[in-house]
Amino acid sequence: MSDSIILGIESSCDDTSAAVIRGNKILSNIAANQEIHNEYGGVVPELASRAHQQNIIPVVQKSVRKANIQQKDICAVGFTRGPGLLGSLLVGTSFAKSLAMSLQVPLIEVNHLQAHILAHFIDDANLMPPKFPFLCLTVSGGHTMIVLVRDYFDMEIIGKTIDDAAGEAFDKIGKIFDLDYPAGPIVDRLAKEGNSSAFQFSKPRIDNYNYSFSGVKTSVLYFIQKEIHKNPDFIKENLRDLCASVQKTIVEILMHKLEKAANDLQVNEIAIAGGVSANSGLRQAMKDRAEKLGWNIYIPKFEYTTDNAAMIAMVAKLKFDRGEFADLSVSATARYDIEESFKKNSQILD
Repeated sequence: MSDSIILGIESSCDDTSAAVIRGNKILSNIAANQEIHNEYGGVVPELASRAHQQNIIPVVQKSVRKANIQQKDICAVGFTRGPGLLGSLLVGTSFAKSLAMSLQVPLIEVNHLQAHILAHFIDDANLMPPKFPFLCLTVSGGHTMIVLVRDYFDMEIIGKTIDDAAGEAFDKIGKIFDLDYPAGPIVDRLAKEGNSSAFQFSKPRIDNYNYSFSGVKTSVLYFIQKEIHKNPDFIKENLRDLCASVQKTIVEILMHKLEKAANDLQVNEIAIAGGVSANSGLRQAMKDRAEKLGWNIYIPKFEYTTDNAAMIAMVAKLKFDRGEFADLSVSATARYDIEESFKKNSQILD
């Protein structure tokens, strides 16, 4: 079973992606980006679903071709069932169902957030995969959570954002700075050239291991409004320092709760996942904590941080090995409750 060839399809937001995996080795990982959303300052769901319809066949064909296989070699088709934009998910789900039916192979549904976490088990994601149990800070444009991972499908969310996600905060603050969408990578790039101690922004006091980022956004907004009133060119003259200070604030909020969880639970295997795990400030903070606190850290390759089909294929492979297949009546869902998914997987293990 470990050498089974599985196709993974990801279409949860605005990237159409397909990947082929054999065992834990990725043979291909192809993505088509949708730059049309940049001019709107955010993803437009209807435009995203239309672009997925145009992209999905060529992306799958290219992925199969790059993997140097034929469609008849595929043993199963995995796809993102949710969470995500419903229209985008429907395109990937419908295509996956049709392809699995035509090839007469099993269909495997995947939770997008579980896939981000389990991407660490792709052969070349890290020098070595995390050891169980480990904590995974899963942080993206839509989600921010700390997950205790006891096994591949035995996970518990111990903390999550009560409002904005960290990636969402980066993008919204970037909009205040009049940066293009998505602003997160631009803030990261400019932050490298700025003074991270130039400005101070408020940090929330939230119970347990939960997060909040809406207050940071509000703090930045009020600060900018006050400074622009005194100097209309304030943002332009201080952009790099502003980006560096914002990035430092968000990273410190993320790391404070992660460090608390690791200390309380006495876990020193620590991973990050999701689009914001590509952030250089967060990566450096992980390395600093590893040196200071003796953590064993796991930071995935950049190509496995953003939405990609390789992570979908990885989870599909794990589910294939234990015979966990979906019925052709399965439907996409925008709000795929990850905690319910964890419970379902645990019941199957039992």
